[in-house]
Amino acid sequence: MPEKVLLGPEPMTAAQVVDVVRGHVPVGLTDAAEKNLAATRQHIEDLAHAVSPTYGVSTGFGALATRHIPVESRTALQRSLIRSHAAGAGPAVETEVVRGLMLLRLRTLASGYTGVRPGTAQTLAALLNAGITPIVHEYGSLGCSGDLAPLAAVALALMGEGDVEVRGEVMTAGEALKRAGIEPVVLAEKEGLALTNGTDGMLGMLLLAAADLHRLFDIADLTAAMSVEALLGTDRAFAADLQSLRPHPGQAKSAARMWEALQGSKIVESHRGPDCNRVQDAYSLRCAPQVHGAARDSLTHAELIAERELASAVDNPVVLADGRVESNGNFHGAPVAYVLDFLAIPIADLASIAERRTDRMLDKARSHGLPPFLAHDPGVDSGHMIAQYTQAAIVSELKRLAVPASVDSIPSSAMQEDHVSMGWSAARKLRKAVDGLTTVLAIELLTAARALDFRAPLEPSPVTGRVRDLLRTKVEGPGPDRHLAPEIAAAEELVRSGAVLDAARLEV
Repeated sequence: MPEKVLLGPEPMTAAQVVDVVRGHVPVGLTDAAEKNLAATRQHIEDLAHAVSPTYGVSTGFGALATRHIPVESRTALQRSLIRSHAAGAGPAVETEVVRGLMLLRLRTLASGYTGVRPGTAQTLAALLNAGITPIVHEYGSLGCSGDLAPLAAVALALMGEGDVEVRGEVMTAGEALKRAGIEPVVLAEKEGLALTNGTDGMLGMLLLAAADLHRLFDIADLTAAMSVEALLGTDRAFAADLQSLRPHPGQAKSAARMWEALQGSKIVESHRGPDCNRVQDAYSLRCAPQVHGAARDSLTHAELIAERELASAVDNPVVLADGRVESNGNFHGAPVAYVLDFLAIPIADLASIAERRTDRMLDKARSHGLPPFLAHDPGVDSGHMIAQYTQAAIVSELKRLAVPASVDSIPSSAMQEDHVSMGWSAARKLRKAVDGLTTVLAIELLTAARALDFRAPLEPSPVTGRVRDLLRTKVEGPGPDRHLAPEIAAAEELVRSGAVLDAARLEV
């Protein structure tokens, strides 16, 4: 990871976002950012004292935009805007989500199009670097006019108000800033709007989900290969010449990974040749690259949208280089909301096909010689029966989470804001879907590893054998009194941390 990430007019990368949000890499402003901030702020100062009113500078907001606010009331206006907008409710969202929200708002401030003072941007950077995380609640964003209540909670902390979390301890923002030696900000004209008018929350959750999904899709290829091996399936369907007949890049990658994972398997070799009575494997085995690959290609599209958004300056109004302050609709979250919803569909389908492979390993009639439910003593021991129930319950939930949020719109602000994206809601359910897929793959991983043990004395491939051995170091041995819940939790952690991929050492 880099020692520091400097923000300026140039776009950020997804990797930089993850480094700052999860790796706590410190941030700062480039010289160009400082220069642009000062220049655009001067435009705001000029307009603040002009006779003609300018929206966001000398007027009210939203449906109250026609009211001209006198100079002596504008500091109170900014303070009131943030206090009234910090109206979120529900449980607090995750620390990494708030850090993403803060970082991406700072990125837009650093672009030089918002009109905030340099010191305001610097204070936001200081909060990030000090690990001060405002408490942001689940509900309060409609994904339009910015993630309003969530961003207002961040702005409130900048003012030294509200509650924050620092290294697991909840305290007032005033106390946290005092401990860190950070002076609270007294907001000036335009700054309240600039701090709340962005798609930063939904974009941050998209970028974090994308990082997680790259890992999970790689692991899905591996667990699928283990299931194919355990079910005496063939690797021939994954051959490159067959895959090239349908040239989707994601499919080619998943097939190549599954092919490599199965090379050298004594189990696969044991049923290859003229004596094998198998004609075709079930779809959940044979079509895994097509499903996994389509998920990969969906993620590629979502990352294209995220890349464009990372190059955007999302605020309203914006301050242009020639001094114009123009209203616009760039705060509408539709571009991000659509792909947030889109990704929930392949997640549900990927989990569904993994559950089908798991179920097949537990069914004596379809498992080609494995004991019922992979039980140590069938009848006395239920084996992985209820682990599959857990998988099935999660898959059912994932299908519900795949219903799009972005097709809904609820008018707000006295019909001024009469069409919204619901992108924040799409992002929240995507995070839950990512967690669900993690558990589903962990259960397939456990089940396939146990099934491979029942194929002894035949040995799995070197790749799948390393993964099985990794699991053996983390879970209990076989027996009728095994506690599966801790084993599932251990497998989840191996999936979440990427340790499974490290053990596999696949080069594709």
